[in-house]
Amino acid sequence: MQHGLRHGDYTRYRRYCTARLRRLYKSLKFTHGRGKYSKRNITESTVTDVRFLHVLLYSAERAWSHAMEKRQLPDGPNARQRIYLIGRLRKAVKWATLFSKLCAIKADSRTSLEAEAYASYMKGNLLFEQDQNWDVALMSFKSARAVYEELGKYGDLDNQVLCRERVEELEPSIRYCLHKVGQSNLQTSELLNIGDMEGPALDLFKAKLEVGLDAVMAEARSQQAASMTELNWLGHRFPVSNAKTRVAILKAQELEKDLHGSSADSTPSDKKLVIFDKIFSAYHEARGYIRADLATAGNAENVKDDLHGLDKAVSAMLGERTIERNLLLVKVAKSKLARRRDDKNDKVTKPEELVRLYDLLLQNTADLSDLVSSGRDKKPEEVSFADECACKTLAFRAERCFYVAKSYSVAGKRAEAYALYHHVRNLAEDALRKFKSLNGDYKNMIKDLEELCKQCRSNSCIEHALGIMEENKDQENISERISNISLTGAERLEKFLLDKLDVYESAVGDSNVKCAPRIASFPPPFQAISRTPIVLDLAYNNIEFPSLESRMKKQKGGFMSRIWG
Repeated sequence: MQHGLRHGDYTRYRRYCTARLRRLYKSLKFTHGRGKYSKRNITESTVTDVRFLHVLLYSAERAWSHAMEKRQLPDGPNARQRIYLIGRLRKAVKWATLFSKLCAIKADSRTSLEAEAYASYMKGNLLFEQDQNWDVALMSFKSARAVYEELGKYGDLDNQVLCRERVEELEPSIRYCLHKVGQSNLQTSELLNIGDMEGPALDLFKAKLEVGLDAVMAEARSQQAASMTELNWLGHRFPVSNAKTRVAILKAQELEKDLHGSSADSTPSDKKLVIFDKIFSAYHEARGYIRADLATAGNAENVKDDLHGLDKAVSAMLGERTIERNLLLVKVAKSKLARRRDDKNDKVTKPEELVRLYDLLLQNTADLSDLVSSGRDKKPEEVSFADECACKTLAFRAERCFYVAKSYSVAGKRAEAYALYHHVRNLAEDALRKFKSLNGDYKNMIKDLEELCKQCRSNSCIEHALGIMEENKDQENISERISNISLTGAERLEKFLLDKLDVYESAVGDSNVKCAPRIASFPPPFQAISRTPIVLDLAYNNIEFPSLESRMKKQKGGFMSRIWG
């Protein structure tokens, strides 16, 4: 557990086993040749030290961890990798079986029993992965469980706890084998609950469950789809003739139960976003089948009208789920905005991000309202749904304006923020009146709008007070600057931090106001310095210098120079 298994890091554990084997081979002087590999078997006569048994155990663990590493690939093992995975599990079974045989001869009774359980567990894993001989796999897991149950009754407390944990980890695999054999009435929901358990021995079971569960769920949906003949939406009944469309809609509806069920409050936001992505995929798949049917419908007007209505209903459901997903993102962003930044690596959420999310919500609501209002013969359910969309649009406008005001407040623009807060309050009160006039359960929206009105009132008071304080402070600063004005310009209007180190006054300014900190003047101003004097030689032109011709060398001419002068 200390070398990667606690976190499911099988690569790290395999490397640890390899390094441990290398050390064991060197310490036992049981290496396999220098250049050419020469195989050396471990037999009963070879085992003169307990470390030879360690070699067998770590060899089995290395092969098993390598198989589990291949099982945890991002896209799952392909055909070639799966063949390699099964080969590594076979190798693990081979080493575990040899380990069990030698422990039965060389070790004490407790160790031999535990080695036998270990070999049975490895054999069960191999058959589990091969999807065959489920009865033999069941017997292997049951024999391992029986040994661990007996071992858990004796020995020290730590050993008993380890054996009980091993029994609990083996239980899901046994139940799944019983399910495959047909001796259990295990339901799909119970399989999902088993998959929530933790432990290294359960990783292979979870991987198998992910593959098998999709097939089980698809089969269950196809059985339900046979009984589903129409889709009800806002008082309309649209026939669903295509089996693939029915299966896709049922898949989306089952996923929606996970979002709106009793356990939805305890589900983390990340998991909910994953469920939303699956819902979107299912609805897009259903729309694809519907539009393919439209293309092949021919001239049958009744069939085309039904398919157009079904496409409209599925698109509206997709729009509703999109709004719910964006509201979840808004909730996450609000929690990050309200939370203090404790960790330096935490990303700071700005009000502008919430403004962008509310822009998306306004666009989603407008699209949904246009889609619902596009029909000719409107039913009362459609009219009430359109009114609900109009009220939500007003509420989203109020929320968006609130965070625009917050962004202005952060920028230090008090007057704009004050005016926007008043506008938000008017929008929120208008939305409140309209929601209260609607027939339906809108307690959460009404509660949020009432809270928004209170925040607007308090924030507008704060902005008003801050604006007055900053105005008075600006007047004081202006009068101080005017008093410091000098005609020579020797004194600066504002002092920097380096010039007033003896005064306890911030040089950074208010955190809500974007202004440059006044630490030191940069680039530094020019200063007058002394330099070397310039000497002008005025007497040079008035000096008469003595003649130096007597000291100059006379040039002697040759014969040709005499002829030519």
